[in-house]
Amino acid sequence: MDGESETTASIVDDVRVRLMDDWRILQNVFKLVQQEETICADPQQWQQQKIVDFMQPDELKKHINLTIKEKETSTLSDIEEICQQVIKYSVKSSHGRFHNQLFGQMDPFGLAGSWLTEALNTSSYTFEVAPVFSLVETEVISAVCRLAGYSHGDGIFAPGGSASNMYGLVLARYKRIPSVKSSGMFGIRPLVIFTSEDSHYSLKKAAHWLGIGADNCIAVRTNAKGQMALDDLEDKIKAAKESGLDPFFINATAGTTVLGAFDDLDGIADVAQRYGLWMHVDACLGGAVLLAYKNRLLLKGLQRANSFAWNPHKTLGVPLQCSLFLTNESDLLARCNSIEVNYLFQQDKFYDVTYDTGNKSIQCGRKIDAFKFWLMLKARGYGLYGHLVDHAIEMARLLEQKLRARPDRFRLVLDQHEYSNVCFWYIPKAMRVPSSEENEDWWARLYTVAPKVKEQMAYSGTLMIGYSPLSSRQLGNFFRMVFTCFPVLEAAELDIILDEIERLGEL
Repeated sequence: MDGESETTASIVDDVRVRLMDDWRILQNVFKLVQQEETICADPQQWQQQKIVDFMQPDELKKHINLTIKEKETSTLSDIEEICQQVIKYSVKSSHGRFHNQLFGQMDPFGLAGSWLTEALNTSSYTFEVAPVFSLVETEVISAVCRLAGYSHGDGIFAPGGSASNMYGLVLARYKRIPSVKSSGMFGIRPLVIFTSEDSHYSLKKAAHWLGIGADNCIAVRTNAKGQMALDDLEDKIKAAKESGLDPFFINATAGTTVLGAFDDLDGIADVAQRYGLWMHVDACLGGAVLLAYKNRLLLKGLQRANSFAWNPHKTLGVPLQCSLFLTNESDLLARCNSIEVNYLFQQDKFYDVTYDTGNKSIQCGRKIDAFKFWLMLKARGYGLYGHLVDHAIEMARLLEQKLRARPDRFRLVLDQHEYSNVCFWYIPKAMRVPSSEENEDWWARLYTVAPKVKEQMAYSGTLMIGYSPLSSRQLGNFFRMVFTCFPVLEAAELDIILDEIERLGEL
């Protein structure tokens, strides 16, 4: 062998000899994850534990050596120290005072499921390489279809809600124009989709990606509650038809990103039926209401939709990511997406190939996202999660009451929200004036308060709540507090949160 080959052989031999020792890093990392300051789930520690040790990007680069080199060797202790640094400077989203996103604290059974699927490291495209996980995915999809009222439904786990919504568009387009699968969109009338002005931006992105065009994603006006206005929807469908366009898809939203509003699903279903349009429901946020007892009517009419998307990683506490797409037609996913793949989806296999679900997906390799959700449901039963969803919504209504009890300091964006989102402004002492003095300049100043308080939250590490404007109502920045199933909050915690906003707001 020449010198280069001898060097390669020596290096490979060294890796082979040390490999079993390298696996010991898992024990060390597992101990790090078990530390209280990593997960921060204990309510007794929330006052002392920081959600994040925030630094600006350039400063953070000085604390963690991010450089990747061609030749570098680190001991297990070195790697453990790197992992400790990553934990130290990362956001602890399971901390009980993290209410920044639509997700929050994880269910421990979900995390256990995530660890197991990562350790087994397989893909969910065939029963051959994922026998248990293929059956698990089939069972979860079947159970959710039953809850949704889809007697002959089907579904797939997708990499996030944006992809799940895109599945709805792809199926709707195929159902309307089957030839698009082979011939593309050449020579057809421009397709048009309709969604509310407060819906998720993924619909416009999907229109772009699928060649429909962002301009053909038509925004429908919303009412005072943030729900799609049915009269405006119908007017815009008629206008599109008169312009020679081809309306084919309505996206209803069950839980808008900011206000948490639920569109009138029955009303939209009536319009879709009247004009022959596919009705999809973006229930990525509000789909958890499927399990609820007191609030199930928020999804009244879901069974009439052709398809819907749901992210159990929102509200329920399933670890990221966990996203479902479901349709009420049992074979449409396969007809729309399947192509001949002789090396993977052979039809002469030695088992029931109907469990090879990968050809229904746009992906090839696909993470096992169903198991962690299934394990949670096995541990607690979906009824218990229904009670937790109701509790999260009840906490949101209680926060609204507490905000009204401090009228000089806080103001609600909506008098009552529908879901577990609560949107409000904080009014600093210097801005507490008679209502007659709340002019345009006063409001412009108020819109700057939330970003400033948010900065104080980040540097103090005591609380994380997001903020947002709402362009459809010409409203500037306000706080958006989001409640999830975990942590399971008590009423007293809400006063602590409001007191902390007040404290930070006066710094």
